[in-house]
Amino acid sequence: MLRPLQDIFRADDYPDLMIGLGAPDDAAVWRLDEHRALIVTTDFFTPVVDDPYDYGAIAAANSLSDVYAMGGRPFLALNVAALPPNLPPEVNAEILRGGAEKAREAGVVIAGGHTVQDKEPKYGLIVLGLVTPATGHYQEPACALATCSY
Repeated sequence: MLRPLQDIFRADDYPDLMIGLGAPDDAAVWRLDEHRALIVTTDFFTPVVDDPYDYGAIAAANSLSDVYAMGGRPFLALNVAALPPNLPPEVNAEILRGGAEKAREAGVVIAGGHTVQDKEPKYGLIVLGLVTPATGHYQEPACALATCSY
């Protein structure tokens, strides 16, 4: 997806961008200082279950998992939703409530977000997390489920 941008954003020009311009990834990691790095990810998708609350909770858990997969701790999120104008308000509320309760369960606060209209519902989160790069407590998602050495 980022291939058309490869000549615009060169990794050498952004030494604090630890993950993001190389191999395709679900998240970016930006070094804040020698002890902290910020993980940023966005994930959203169409319903995978019929229950609106469960859909919101599943979408939120999936979004949060990108931060966990990199060894980080999520702390802040924003909603991202595309909802049909004819969807009953109580259905919209249940989707958002499912996401909010899943985020709260993980110790993450949802502080707003953005909603647009679309023919098919889509929901997820933009998630921010912190990780400690100096001790190697981050990993690329491809290595999260495999043995990797750094």
